[in-house]
Amino acid sequence: MATMGRLERWYWQQVAAWSLVFGLKAPAVRCYERILAADPDDARALASMGFQLAQQDRLREALARFDRVAQLAPDSVDSHYNRAFLLQKLNDHDAALDAFERALAISPDHDLALYGKALSLISLRRLDEAVAPLERNTKLQPMSPYGWYQLGRVQFDRGKPEKTQAIIDRLAKFEPKVAAQLARETGLKAPPRP
Repeated sequence: MATMGRLERWYWQQVAAWSLVFGLKAPAVRCYERILAADPDDARALASMGFQLAQQDRLREALARFDRVAQLAPDSVDSHYNRAFLLQKLNDHDAALDAFERALAISPDHDLALYGKALSLISLRRLDEAVAPLERNTKLQPMSPYGWYQLGRVQFDRGKPEKTQAIIDRLAKFEPKVAAQLARETGLKAPPRP
């Protein structure tokens, strides 16, 4: 295994970063491969390779990189969140839930981890359990329609149309198209058109 000094590692990281700025993914990957050849446990290069592999839909290979990053940096919320996201894309929702929980143990207010956890719970039809992370997500991101939309769907599917109607009314104030979509899907009262 070749050794690489700090300055040389910094150089290849910079070349990779600038390659990505200009949309040159192949040269960036070669830079990360060069760094990893010298140090297979370089967490930054592993994560960067994981992102590149994920963008190519090479999800299992990307997951392997993020698995290693999580081992190297167990306190990194991003490593656990990225693992969870990939596991979710691979429809392994039980494993995704575990990874989202690890991310949330490190950062309880990680809004994306809360949302992702809820999506996996929804996929597993554990609707009652999905309510709390969605409610927390909407408190953290009150103007993002995604959490509100999912919360409205979950409440409707749980037999609570009055809660869904309240969400439609709320969404109508800042995302009328999403509110109208949710109303159409549930058959509830659509918001008045502006």
